[in-house]
Amino acid sequence: MPHISKQTTNQDRLIICTKAFIKIFRGFYKGITLKKVKFPLFIGRNTSISHKRNIFCGKNVKFEDYSEIQGLSRNGLYFGDNVTIGRYTSIRPSSYYGVGKIGDGLQIGNNSSIGPFGYIGCSGKVIIGKNVMIGPKVSIFAENHNFSDINTSIKKQGVNSKGVTIEDNCWIGSGVIILDGATIGHGSVIGAGVIITKDILPNSIVIDKRDKIIRSRLDD
Repeated sequence: MPHISKQTTNQDRLIICTKAFIKIFRGFYKGITLKKVKFPLFIGRNTSISHKRNIFCGKNVKFEDYSEIQGLSRNGLYFGDNVTIGRYTSIRPSSYYGVGKIGDGLQIGNNSSIGPFGYIGCSGKVIIGKNVMIGPKVSIFAENHNFSDINTSIKKQGVNSKGVTIEDNCWIGSGVIILDGATIGHGSVIGAGVIITKDILPNSIVIDKRDKIIRSRLDD
């Protein structure tokens, strides 16, 4: 069980413990079909976990209510100890029906967390280090659509993926968007709403939103 603050009342403690034990029980009977798991595993209500043979969980992993964990990937999903995946967060390496390229997967280190309403598109490899705090509504896209051929539909041109890395001890603010190919160096702080398109040096503070650049595809 996680440490409960001494500031809580006995009634609050009872509510917290009751909900936690329900999640532990749910985690036991749903977790036994994962590829590898160290119990306890906490699973919230209406959580969707698919392709379980590709999912590896350390101790005290928490998949909160309504989260979606899709394991259809070439290299699997690895969750370190004490990792939390927030409510309504989706982790998707591949399409629902296995159409097109099967994605690479995700690796997230010990004591890291992803806030509610997040989206992790790990078609390319997504690596999240240890002690990383990711706020609500953060999106990571480890994939780009090809569009250089003006005479062919973008949908038919396929995708390319370089991957995304967030190194240890980073704080990623609410609403941040991280695009394919970017690495965020250790100890960095990314302010709310920022779009990350390139590498960020270690121990950086990034608070400016990206300028919009609009150009014609015909210019290529």
